[in-house]
Amino acid sequence: MNSSTPARLFLDDLYVGQRFTSATHIIDEAQIKAFAMQFDPQPFHLDEAKARDTLFKGLAASGWHTAAITMRLNVETGLPFAGGLIGAGGEINWPAPTRPGDTLHVESEVVEIIPSRSKPDRGIAVVVSSTINQRGEVVQNLKAKLVLKRKAAD
Repeated sequence: MNSSTPARLFLDDLYVGQRFTSATHIIDEAQIKAFAMQFDPQPFHLDEAKARDTLFKGLAASGWHTAAITMRLNVETGLPFAGGLIGAGGEINWPAPTRPGDTLHVESEVVEIIPSRSKPDRGIAVVVSSTINQRGEVVQNLKAKLVLKRKAAD
């Protein structure tokens, strides 16, 4: 499925192995610096010259900026879930830096479906989302537990 998926999906519509792909987002130096100034003001996110002397060897976006872009891509074009993307926990890592000029997209896969035993109107979908740049490098992995609505009983 992709951004042309017409309907919003409920927990009951999902299956393990189901995949989704988002649209793309191009990140530039101005975005990286603006986010960093407000939320993660470290030299390797704000100053190219200082960033060269760090383990990043150049300007890199905050991991939290990459996470925010991932969220927007999944909300707008990646995961067409009824009721929105409601997190109930997860794990995140950044195996490579996001750089100015990167074009990011998100590839997601449903890896587990857990209907609630105590609340029959909902359940948890465990979704693994990889944020990937134009070179095919994974810049973020996110394993999220998402609360989803179930279809109403007839």
